[in-house]
Amino acid sequence: MDDGMRQETTLRVKNKFSKQYRNGYPLITKEAIINGKDLKEEGVLVKLVDESNQFLGKGYYGNQNKGYGWIVTNNENEEFDTRFFVRKLQQALGKREFLLKDNSTTAYRLFNGEGDGIGGFTIEYFDGYLVINWYSEGIYTFKEEVLAAIGEVLDVKGIYEKKRFNTDGGTYVEDDDFVSGEKAPEPHLIKENDVNFAVYLNDGAMVGIFLDQREVRKTIRDKYAKGKTVLNTFSYTGAFSVYAALGGAAKTTSVDLANRSLPKTTEQFNVNGIDEKTQSILVEEVFHFFKYAKRKGLKYDMVIMDPPSFARSKKVTFRAAKDYTSLVSDAIAITEHDGIIVASTNCSTFGMDKFKGFIDQAFKDNKKKYKILEEFSLPSDFATIKQFKEGNYLKVVFVQMLG
Repeated sequence: MDDGMRQETTLRVKNKFSKQYRNGYPLITKEAIINGKDLKEEGVLVKLVDESNQFLGKGYYGNQNKGYGWIVTNNENEEFDTRFFVRKLQQALGKREFLLKDNSTTAYRLFNGEGDGIGGFTIEYFDGYLVINWYSEGIYTFKEEVLAAIGEVLDVKGIYEKKRFNTDGGTYVEDDDFVSGEKAPEPHLIKENDVNFAVYLNDGAMVGIFLDQREVRKTIRDKYAKGKTVLNTFSYTGAFSVYAALGGAAKTTSVDLANRSLPKTTEQFNVNGIDEKTQSILVEEVFHFFKYAKRKGLKYDMVIMDPPSFARSKKVTFRAAKDYTSLVSDAIAITEHDGIIVASTNCSTFGMDKFKGFIDQAFKDNKKKYKILEEFSLPSDFATIKQFKEGNYLKVVFVQMLG
């Protein structure tokens, strides 16, 4: 859609919300808008004004989670053309200079939505290839401009995309996510802190590694793993286990309910020269495993938990905001004295203080003492802005169980 052709709709903001928009809040929330019913077609430009018609910001309409889209400029005359995207991409690359020069890490996030000035999409770099995640139909209408801007700013071998928005009520995943250039090998090997990972850029929404845990994984390898027995729950492709093994762990045990976690974790061990037979990889429901381990009196020096915000299996529904305390209790029961629990969540509905409250409650319930050794939020390539706290969703706490 050419910018000159785009319709523009004026959205009126309720007075009680106008201050947050003046202060740079980027998400156009449904409850803030008086005339939301005027929005028809995703991708139209929107101009936000307060109840006395004072200009607040300009953006686009795209349904995403709790929002109608994003404000992307406070300049009323800004055109959302290729030049605009080029400028934003160049600024984003500038912020990631240190990663572009780092040969030990060849995968990271190049553009992080509202943290880099345009909410609704992200771009990840996987050693020569890009993956664009589109989070609404609205932002997807800017695809041509974004691709043109990438072409001007970056020299890459190939580009993939993931449409992470709903069409017809179901999540839409294309059979083929390849966009342009040449296709990546399968698997495509990337490096992170000199650790190898096999990724599949054309394999649905999940490529094989979550890049936001890079610093946490490095810390486990470099500071905590040596000689330890490590239990990695909700282990997905086993990334934490691989780092722990490379850090000299006595043994790692990876537990995940997904059948494909077994071949995927095996592959990640193998591309790092580790024989998976020296480790333990279990396809099992995590909550069921906790019960089993407790019954058998199993104890681990380190228990890692990075559950999804919401998970449902046949027997259990897990909601981070409600159930994290009991998850920590499960971990306490099978952690050695002086052992370490790595508690992680990507749930954006609560902050670090509340998360630490869940952990504290679990230790109180179990009459145990603990100390927090370190904590992490998103790494710098996952850029965030202070006006949008929800954007900094990652919370990781290293907790030592005392005595």
